[in-house]
Amino acid sequence: MYVYRLIEGNNIVIRASELLNGIYWGERVFKYLIHIITGTFVLMVSTLAAWYEGSTITNISWEWKYSTPFSNLFNIEILNGQDISQLDYFVYAVKFQPFFPALMLISVLYIIGIIIFYLIKLKSIWTSIIGGFMGICLLIISGFISNPSTNGGWIFLWISLSSGMIYTIIAVWFTIYRLRHGELAK
Repeated sequence: MYVYRLIEGNNIVIRASELLNGIYWGERVFKYLIHIITGTFVLMVSTLAAWYEGSTITNISWEWKYSTPFSNLFNIEILNGQDISQLDYFVYAVKFQPFFPALMLISVLYIIGIIIFYLIKLKSIWTSIIGGFMGICLLIISGFISNPSTNGGWIFLWISLSSGMIYTIIAVWFTIYRLRHGELAK
């Protein structure tokens, strides 16, 4: 059984068994999509869990002054727990219950890492651009939280610092690789 496919004006014969073994390019892309879908699912579940855990800030009035930067940014006067911005729930969860917020960050970094890995396979210049941008952003974020007062802050500092360095190294390595092989113009 043969499957015919027209690619750039040429007839290419692909056996059905090759399709099932993953030789066809669509099967390779499917592997990456499964990883992205899994990472997105983990991101959604961990976001809901972190939002729920952070909602306990509404009952702890002495922490409102220190854990509500978004409410302060939006000039919201906090008189009771319902006045707190929903984004401040995540700040509180990061500070005092960091498991699910850390899982959120790791799943976002995983999704972006899968995209960068796919772009490396394609030898795309976007690998250097996205990797460099993510590396610089993560290093800047780690600079903002460079002296945390809670365990959750330390966890986020080390996750952002180490992943920022990894993304930057990948971007620099791939740029050097492309320069050595004369592929930078592609």
